[in-house]
Amino acid sequence: MEKRITTPLTEDKVKDLKAGDSVLISGTIYTARDAAHKRLVELLDKGESLPLNIKDEIIYYVGPSPAKPGQPIGSAGPTTSYRMDSYTPRLLDIGLRGMIGKGLRSKEVVDSMVKNKAVYFAAIGGAAALMGKSIKKAEIIAYEDLGSEAIRKLEVEDLPVVVVIDSDGNNLYEQGQREYLKSTK
Repeated sequence: MEKRITTPLTEDKVKDLKAGDSVLISGTIYTARDAAHKRLVELLDKGESLPLNIKDEIIYYVGPSPAKPGQPIGSAGPTTSYRMDSYTPRLLDIGLRGMIGKGLRSKEVVDSMVKNKAVYFAAIGGAAALMGKSIKKAEIIAYEDLGSEAIRKLEVEDLPVVVVIDSDGNNLYEQGQREYLKSTK
């Protein structure tokens, strides 16, 4: 089932998203990869403010390529999400509501998602140019020294993703594997 959502990603919106749903996201989302996540958690450890308010926000795990002339961003395909797993529960605890990436998540992240009513979306790996076309505006807001891994504020229109893990902990990767195994018996 295809759904359209506009950010911010509130708890009510998250509750309506189920593993396997195709979703088109519009509005503001942020980028951050492992180096930026590490810095964010270090700020939290020191009791300092983050360079963005992540309550009800979505973080896209991406390190985009440089923009071509006239474009807001270059190719913007997802990176492997498990690299953020050691930092993610802290961010979920302070209100992060959604993440976009690819690949499996740890049990600790899934448990924290259920506790905090968050959702994990998968973006289409190998389709970075397609993903980039949904990004209408990109602006570095923190950690410019990280280059492609700087935190960016993106304005997106109909960014195509799939709900992989919903706020109840249902996991499309596990469900798909079970369905496949049943079909081969």
